Amino acid sequence: MKQVKVTFKEINQLAIPAIFAGIAEPLISLTDTAVIGNVDDNSVEALAAAGIVGSFLSALIWILAQTKTAISATVARHLGEHRLHAVKTLVPQAILMNLALSIFLYVITVTFSEFIFSGIFEADGRILKYAKEYYVIRAIGYPLTLITFALFGVFRGMQNTLWAMLCSLVGALVNVALDFALVYGIEDFIPAMHLKGAAIACVLAQLVMFCMAIYFYLKKTPFGFRLSKNINPNLKPLVLMSLNLFVRTFFLNVAMVLANRFATIYGKNTIAAQSILMNIWLFFSFFIDGYANAGNAISGKLLGEKAYQKLWNLALDICKYAIVIAIILMLICGVFYENIGLLFNKDTDVLSKFTSVFWIVLAMQPINAVAFMFDGIFKGLGEAKFLRNLLIIATTFGFIPTLLITYYTGLELYGIWIAFTVWMLIRSAGPVWQFRRKYLHAS
Repeated sequence: MKQVKVTFKEINQLAIPAIFAGIAEPLISLTDTAVIGNVDDNSVEALAAAGIVGSFLSALIWILAQTKTAISATVARHLGEHRLHAVKTLVPQAILMNLALSIFLYVITVTFSEFIFSGIFEADGRILKYAKEYYVIRAIGYPLTLITFALFGVFRGMQNTLWAMLCSLVGALVNVALDFALVYGIEDFIPAMHLKGAAIACVLAQLVMFCMAIYFYLKKTPFGFRLSKNINPNLKPLVLMSLNLFVRTFFLNVAMVLANRFATIYGKNTIAAQSILMNIWLFFSFFIDGYANAGNAISGKLLGEKAYQKLWNLALDICKYAIVIAIILMLICGVFYENIGLLFNKDTDVLSKFTSVFWIVLAMQPINAVAFMFDGIFKGLGEAKFLRNLLIIATTFGFIPTLLITYYTGLELYGIWIAFTVWMLIRSAGPVWQFRRKYLHAS
């Protein structure tokens, strides 16, 4: 009898390592937030600067790292078709493309860093000074991060998330250790470097992850770095898919940047609280996203096999698993609700703003779970155009109008997170409708 379901074991073999790999990046940001938020000198300004830079870095990396998803979907589909040889020259070409993008990105953004943080994020004074210092160092990691993400895409397409997990966890541990050593210093050995120390710690952690990813890529996959004189015929579809995902992620980050811009307008305590809330939200997102990554890898392979019944059942199963994880996260944070903010900052005004809004971040987690699951599946299916249009609609007609309405009604930080809730409702409802319309009868 033909199997019509991907088993729980098969899903978790990809999902569990992907969860640990996924939370490593937000864990680095959370560690930075906690360490920076507890420095002795100007902790609120330092935390605000780190939050602004973190938002901008995430925006750019998420946009340009979409080649990871395109590579994953392409490799997975060819694996399902038993035609991996057809993409053997594609992978090094895609990696070279990421390298060129990252170098260009570094030069442009460092050159115009003051304009970016003062003009877009409304930063000034000490916050602007700290943001520039922090960013110039953190941006050195762009080539390391984008090439590492491309290699992670290859691993996921090969139905393996363990290698990415190992790279990410080691990188996170290195970052945590170096954060404490470089930010606070070690007496008679390393001077305290404040915000610059956190930036250096991040870059060194990225270098460790990069080296490990190179090792797994060369030792464990059939691909290499040899470039072919001929452009692989799959490069054009990969670039088109990446461009659609670039646009999608651009609109995703429009929401993130606007949220931080408005929080900065509301004052330094608000942007500090927003930095904590956003980092926790991202941590939850990447945690839940482990099952989305499994869906991304498996759905591309099932599409190559034309196994539509298994694809339908896969979507139902991973949504259930993700919602359960979201509820568990909500309950844990509910128990420690009053104490979580103290990990990141001791300022009473910052903590008051944080605790007054944190419940909204928790309440939206099941909605996020559904949205992230279908994001992963649709990326694996190559449905980049639909995801692009969905984010344009959710941001333009959901997030921005809600943000403006709540701004003029004086809701401040509440309004930012109400806008995020509306945004995620659209992002979850749209894919559910599209998936049922397109794949229910095919199954």
